[in-house]
Amino acid sequence: MAKLKEEFFKILPPTIYFFVALHLVMFIRILMLKGTGLSPYSSASIAVTALVLGKAVLIADMLPLINRFPHKPLIYNIAWKTVIYLLISAVIHYLERLIDFWRQTGGFVAGNQKLLAEIIWPHFWAIQIILFVLIAAYCMVHELVRVIGKEKTLRIFFGPMPTPEV
Repeated sequence: MAKLKEEFFKILPPTIYFFVALHLVMFIRILMLKGTGLSPYSSASIAVTALVLGKAVLIADMLPLINRFPHKPLIYNIAWKTVIYLLISAVIHYLERLIDFWRQTGGFVAGNQKLLAEIIWPHFWAIQIILFVLIAAYCMVHELVRVIGKEKTLRIFFGPMPTPEV
């Protein structure tokens, strides 16, 4: 039970972050899709995606490949993780669209061909740009917490303020 509680509290921050971030992306998509006849995702599907992304981030953080630059300035790990997470998000974003077209056409290849013919690339890249900013912000905060420490970070944000070190 203690291990389950520990896992729950580890998955909570990235899940909450991605839940809020993905809702932001959904609202922007609603604005972009207005008048196209395409429907946005529900809040429940976003919650499931946020849980999956939260757990995926925790699993990825355990891999030696992801923390490639632990003793260099933070920008190295932040840039590295942002690129990896952004590539993964681009694949997931494309697959989400592909599944919709796959269902329409009844086949993977036909769905992919229809997707490539009908996708609105500026919309796709706009979402990727938003995801880049959100992922970079997440990686920056995550790395700062790793270096500063969870307890000190919580004190800095929520008080009481730490006493100045001499």
